Amino acid sequence: MNTSEIKKILDLHIKWLRSEDGGSRADLRGADLSRADLSRADLSRADLSGANLSGANLSRADLSGADLSRADLSGANLSGANLSRADLSGANLSGANLSGADLSRADGIMSFGPIGETKRIGYAWLDKDGKAVIMLGCHVGNLKDTVGAIRSKYGLKSNYENVIKACVKSLEEQK
Repeated sequence: MNTSEIKKILDLHIKWLRSEDGGSRADLRGADLSRADLSRADLSRADLSGANLSGANLSRADLSGADLSRADLSGANLSGANLSRADLSGANLSGANLSGADLSRADGIMSFGPIGETKRIGYAWLDKDGKAVIMLGCHVGNLKDTVGAIRSKYGLKSNYENVIKACVKSLEEQK
């Protein structure tokens, strides 16, 4: 999808959000938006299900209430983005930058923590295959890798491992 097509969709979406004549909700289901610059875009309540947003710049974008289910957000910059009430079920967030993102009430992702001396907040979600992905600081991995990293850093008696396992269990029960 080229820049002018994206701009037209975003302009119509803004009109729709404002209940203006001629507006329409952004329907970007399955769209290829990889590496697109959507920083500060208002995509609240947009349908981005199944979209390819890998490597996209979504910093400070408003994605509140958006449908991002099964979207590929791998390597995307979501720093400072508003993802409140967004549906992230089955989304691929591996390698995504979520620093400063508002994930309150987002569906399909859970936060946990604080963990360790630096009191980091971690995130867990299920990828499109239903497997748990955990992001904690610069670490992104599956449950086994994350538990291994926690054990090597904090030892076998760490309660952090139990917190992460409980978070993953809760996600799996919700699916």
